[in-house]
Amino acid sequence: MKLEVRYANHPSDSKNYDTQKLRDNYLVEEVFKADDILLVYSHQDRIIAGGVMPVNKVLKLETSDALRAAYFLERRELGIINIGGAGKVTLDGKVYDVKPKDGLYVGMGTKEVLFSSLDANNPAKFYIASSPAHKTYPTYYIDFEKANHRPCGDAKTLNKRVINQYIHPDVCQSCQLAMGMTDLAEGSGWNTMPSHTHERRMEVYFYFNIKPGQIVFHMMGEPKETRHIVMHNEQLVISPSWSIHSGIGTSNYSFIWAMCGENQDFDDMDNIDNTDLR
Repeated sequence: MKLEVRYANHPSDSKNYDTQKLRDNYLVEEVFKADDILLVYSHQDRIIAGGVMPVNKVLKLETSDALRAAYFLERRELGIINIGGAGKVTLDGKVYDVKPKDGLYVGMGTKEVLFSSLDANNPAKFYIASSPAHKTYPTYYIDFEKANHRPCGDAKTLNKRVINQYIHPDVCQSCQLAMGMTDLAEGSGWNTMPSHTHERRMEVYFYFNIKPGQIVFHMMGEPKETRHIVMHNEQLVISPSWSIHSGIGTSNYSFIWAMCGENQDFDDMDNIDNTDLR
């Protein structure tokens, strides 16, 4: 298991970054590696995000010196969404069969978390996100069909999409973690436009289902100091609370969003008019 630490950056500092420094600070290019766990610990609200890809092994979510904890979820909660083949997640001996596109919320205090695949030729890919927690809420299996589905956008503005809320107050309880998956319709590319910020929580975007030869421009920065990071398939990007949250692809795609901070109200956003962006 690898846990990389990324430090927080002030907006007045970040606006001076060139392309490579933006990528070094905010982009994670490798998320999945066969029979390994790759994670990044961000000091932006202390979220942890990354990928677990068991192929021929059972992978255990271990603690790390960076956590100073006896086990990974001693003071944390965890969200899981499977974007690969069928797999299993074992929590303190209880086995959950996790189908493609299904998810799990795992409460603080779960000591042993194991990941495995049913078929090495079509391995599971568990995308995970974790935030600090102060209370234990029950573990909850989230069948994709039972997630909260919110169609929004319009083909006329290139942003027709469905927001699938997994870890959300309307689905299951958590301390501060919110998590879901958005699928863009064919012909749409904007994941959010008009853009917004939300000062009360940061966000991590994991872009996937990007077709071969296509890319996504992840938009970030302050509204009057915008920047972009070019994203390829199955990469994640850290988006601070002060940064705009938006992106545009050369084709439709999917992305998993994970948020933590002091507010779980999904619609608590500071919207920005298109004409005010610079």
